[in-house]
Amino acid sequence: MNARSSVRRKLTAVLATVASAAAVVVGAPQASAANRDWLRPDSTGMCEWDRVGFWVQRCTVWSPAMNRHITVQIQPAQRGGNAGLYMLDGLRATEITNAWVNDVNAARTFKDNNITLVMPVGGESSFYTDWNAPATYDFNNPVTYKWDTFLTKELPPYLQRNFGVSPTNNSILGLSMGGTAAINLAALHTNQFRQTLSYSGYLTTTIPGAQTAVRAALLDAGRFNVNAMWGSSLNPRRFENDPFLNMGNLRNTDVYVSAGSAIPGPADEKYLPQHRAAGIALESIANATTHAWDAKATAIGVKHTAVYTPTGLHNWDQFGSQLEATKPRILNVMNAW
Repeated sequence: MNARSSVRRKLTAVLATVASAAAVVVGAPQASAANRDWLRPDSTGMCEWDRVGFWVQRCTVWSPAMNRHITVQIQPAQRGGNAGLYMLDGLRATEITNAWVNDVNAARTFKDNNITLVMPVGGESSFYTDWNAPATYDFNNPVTYKWDTFLTKELPPYLQRNFGVSPTNNSILGLSMGGTAAINLAALHTNQFRQTLSYSGYLTTTIPGAQTAVRAALLDAGRFNVNAMWGSSLNPRRFENDPFLNMGNLRNTDVYVSAGSAIPGPADEKYLPQHRAAGIALESIANATTHAWDAKATAIGVKHTAVYTPTGLHNWDQFGSQLEATKPRILNVMNAW
């Protein structure tokens, strides 16, 4: 080998080493930061930036089961992690925004963390389940609810393809109606959800009087027909979707349930008297059904954590404080700090 050839090879080796080092030093941070910096494609073109900020995107996902585009608000994981956190709304969910970024700002709460927030928009009075028939009494404008199918079959491939969320590495939480649904969906889809959290959920839905109570709530929320959901009071689907009866499926799932005492605290003083009264009544039911669920889970050996706060009504002060309290648990279980 002549001297000129030897020098050329050494120079090439040095340049390759420098290039590799630059890729490590420069490339990795850019890839990490970029995970939140660009809009993903969706079923109508491209996602849009949401007004809430904190890198939240509004994306549409086509649902063949419901024959329409479903809006989902999504905050990508900070560093491209594959964990997802599904956040379910309450009975009066709107078609405008998920309340987790409206009534409390969950996107701000998880702004520094490596978990993708998945917040579906809509689903008023749906219990996020597949209904047997059109949901309302207005048959001129039928409402088709197939939320179980959407959340467990149609949405996960979109999230995996565009946000890197694993179909098998997810947590799911909800408040009130969403708390009921979070426990049910985790029990019915154990491969998808490793963790489930219920804040003031109704966790016994087939006890005497439950069907009547749900019927009244759904009528008040928008003339929804409870019999169109899981059928009559004797339909097997009602029992399949009762958190009190399907809890045995959660033996390998991290489970957290909570409820307030229905005693007003300092945070509740700002509410009008009628709103405090409603909050007391609703949280009393959530507290009683969560206690019943807790007692049975303890008796049959389903590991879980149950928390009952000394004050707290059925409102966003209660739900939001529970989200903040359980944030470390979510991130620990999902390895998403």
